[in-house]
Amino acid sequence: MPKIIDHDERRQDIVDVTWKLIVEGGIEAATMREIAARAGFANGALKHYFSGKDAIIKGAYERSLHGLGERLEAHVADARGIEALEKSIRFTLPVQQEDATAARVLLSFWERCVFSPDLDHDYDEHLENWTAGYLRYLREGREDGDVVNPTSDEQLANEIITMILGATVTRVVSPAYFHESMLEAQVTDYIARLRRADCR
Repeated sequence: MPKIIDHDERRQDIVDVTWKLIVEGGIEAATMREIAARAGFANGALKHYFSGKDAIIKGAYERSLHGLGERLEAHVADARGIEALEKSIRFTLPVQQEDATAARVLLSFWERCVFSPDLDHDYDEHLENWTAGYLRYLREGREDGDVVNPTSDEQLANEIITMILGATVTRVVSPAYFHESMLEAQVTDYIARLRRADCR
């Protein structure tokens, strides 16, 4: 009998290989030829599983997001409001080595987004969902009386995302400049600002 091929498993193998290649050498290292070779495919066989390189890169990116999302959900657990917000920010900042690895994949994805409208659209959707989560925590914080800063929730959420994205870039591009204590102090100061009505 012919061997039954699990297409979902093969697709995941291709994504895993692509992830490793990006971590090792960036987006340039993840050529279709090298992906196929590492995954044990003949040249051109990848087209049976993905429409092209962008689709494979998207899979590697989603792998990163899925792992982060699962760990974040477990970390925040039943917290709400400002407690959930602080836990989420501290967890999302790229402090650990695993976070640095995910950050390299993310930077590669950003680079690819510049030249691919489809990927750019996917990232816009991710940012919208990410912002919505912070807005929910801020709204709960105001309901609980913990967030009294007069700045709009939309601006506060955007500040958080900008801080995290900036830290992500720094973690990859200038690791010598990267200090965990500096990031921790920034989060502490930011949360304190949310609790003050006289601070913008």
